[in-house]
Amino acid sequence: MSNPILVNVTEEIVRGLVRFLLQGPEYQTFCKCETCELAVVAHTLNELPNTYVTSNEYRDAAFEIMKTPENLKLINKEIIHALHAENNHPQPIFL
Repeated sequence: MSNPILVNVTEEIVRGLVRFLLQGPEYQTFCKCETCELAVVAHTLNELPNTYVTSNEYRDAAFEIMKTPENLKLINKEIIHALHAENNHPQPIFL
């Protein structure tokens, strides 16, 4: 049996997709500093449901469920909205 963990799978997916999108040509004029990247991630995560798991097995299963075309479309839509919102009107990261 593996050691217990606590992972938000939604956060892992969003962080990866934000990094990927910021490297693309569509967002070359957007700030890519860590603060701005985290602001986009935070903005996005505030609009999506969390998916916490407590084992690597559940993590893998959650990834499979969340990587459906419908879920990825929703996640990408929220990321793009957050990118434009943060680019136009940067908001402080709430603690």
